[in-house]
Amino acid sequence: MAALVCGVGLLPWLSRTDPALTVLRARSADRDPDPGTLRAIRDDLGLDDGPLALLGRWLGGLLHGDAGTSWVSGSQVLPGVVQALGVSLLLMAGALVVAAATVAAVCARTLTSGARGRLGARRPGGTAAAVLAALPEFLVAAVLASVIGVQLGWLPALGWYGPQWMVLPSLALGLPAGAVLGRMLDDLLPGAFGEPWAMAAAARGVPSRSVVRQAVRRCVPGLLPNLALFVVGLTGGSVAVEQIFDIPGLGRVTLQAALAQDLPVLQTGTLALVLLAAAAGLLARLAARLLIGPALRDGALQSLHRPRPPAPRMLPLLYGGLLAAVIGFGLPRDPLALDTLARLRAPSVEHPFGTDALGRDVLARISHGALTTLGTALAVSAAALVAGLLLGLLPRLSGPLTDTLSAVPPVLAGLLVTGAMGSGPWTPACAVAVVAWCPLAAHTSSLLRQERATTHLTATRALGAGRWYLLRHELLPAVAPPVARHAVLRLPGIALSLAALGFLGLGAQPPSPDWGLLLAENQPYAERAPWAVLFPAAILALLGALAVTAAGGVRLPRRRTRTAGPAAPPANRVVPAPRGRPDRPDALLTPLSASQTASQTASRTASQTEDR
Repeated sequence: MAALVCGVGLLPWLSRTDPALTVLRARSADRDPDPGTLRAIRDDLGLDDGPLALLGRWLGGLLHGDAGTSWVSGSQVLPGVVQALGVSLLLMAGALVVAAATVAAVCARTLTSGARGRLGARRPGGTAAAVLAALPEFLVAAVLASVIGVQLGWLPALGWYGPQWMVLPSLALGLPAGAVLGRMLDDLLPGAFGEPWAMAAAARGVPSRSVVRQAVRRCVPGLLPNLALFVVGLTGGSVAVEQIFDIPGLGRVTLQAALAQDLPVLQTGTLALVLLAAAAGLLARLAARLLIGPALRDGALQSLHRPRPPAPRMLPLLYGGLLAAVIGFGLPRDPLALDTLARLRAPSVEHPFGTDALGRDVLARISHGALTTLGTALAVSAAALVAGLLLGLLPRLSGPLTDTLSAVPPVLAGLLVTGAMGSGPWTPACAVAVVAWCPLAAHTSSLLRQERATTHLTATRALGAGRWYLLRHELLPAVAPPVARHAVLRLPGIALSLAALGFLGLGAQPPSPDWGLLLAENQPYAERAPWAVLFPAAILALLGALAVTAAGGVRLPRRRTRTAGPAAPPANRVVPAPRGRPDRPDALLTPLSASQTASQTASRTASQTEDR
């Protein structure tokens, strides 16, 4: 926390800009920055004393309940930050209600089938959740504001004056978050319904509602760390939504302070986000301990992640082929060719996806932007998966680090990385990678904590297995697959984070065909030329559907053939039991087949008769 606050305090000096000039432009953009005016600002703010002196004065005042005054407005910082935090918390509460309803809708099919005992080996679906998760929050917000707020006039679209003003932004934030959480819960539910207690409850006629409630209760502890991260993200990371709906939340206040280099406001807002992240992480750990604490202590859990072959499905191949066809069809076209006589033209044979405000072909820009956007998102996702797994296996080290870095909005991370590394093509990727591993590390730590308390691991440890054997043969095979599916599920989200940085002007710059910049350029023309926004959003939704369906496994369906059952061995033939090797202690736990059991029983009976 101290390193983060100090890094924020060094932002003007890291970016090699004159903070006096930035503050003057934030105060009055039309004022001439003459040397006398800049000298007066430096003397007034004490900039010549250096960053350490400024940080020391801010910390000294903070200990007495005074966060200083804003360098731009001159007002007290602490009351304004507290008010903005209250607005963001209220918006977060509304978004969580929408997210909970979305989670229920995503998991409804699995819950119904599991309660009736008809789940079987079917993999839960997730295409609709993928489409919701892949829609950019700022795009959902823009569509809701323009259609429901402006054209239909059902709800207010701008401002923050009462409960009616929080409906649309809550929908824009809660739908994508609920889709991601619902898909993660949907991945855990089949394992919970397959545990012995669920089958025993169904056999004894326990009501379905009780079984469903206990199954959800069994799976919730594995989602609590990511829920805490979502709470922090919905509070400080909803900058684009707050910008669109003109909401005076903490994310927007922090972004404006970062752009204006208003250090007292920026440091106080960052500190509030970090404290909120620490409190959310602590509450998540306490809730998980209350839900499954005794089972963790006694090692009495069942593994929710049992190895099973992927269900035959063609959807990933269909979505992947469609995405590749769209990209390949647009690559021969020029994404930078201007035609002012063809501005905002509707889709046609010449331009299948229409044109933008400068007459450029939208299909060409989507195809060429996919090469950079998808390539960067894949690289960041792979790095985040490796870092999340490695750091998640060390929860004592990664826990506090995850709580701290999760409080950093991607926009602020982009500003810090840009200040430290300078602007470049990989600056947005580094900014997203700084915080992209946190959800995966939290997921790994949560699953590892539960997997260590399983009965089969206790038995394997009792047979003499060492730590490295348990890690390689028991823990990693149980933890890595769901975390990998989680990483694939977050691939569209990483692409959206890169797009959001471009949307806010911190990523790629014109005339680059980056998807975020593409959406930002075409969003003002959404009412006049909706195809310029809908087609890029449809490609993002297609990417989300591909990611989620591919995470469930890909296998071509095979023709079923009848095979004759194995012949029973002769009764007088002795089938030796499997011998356990020293490096495979779990071989002693391999169950015998029915024929082996019958053969050994017959052998023991014959031996006892001969002895008598």
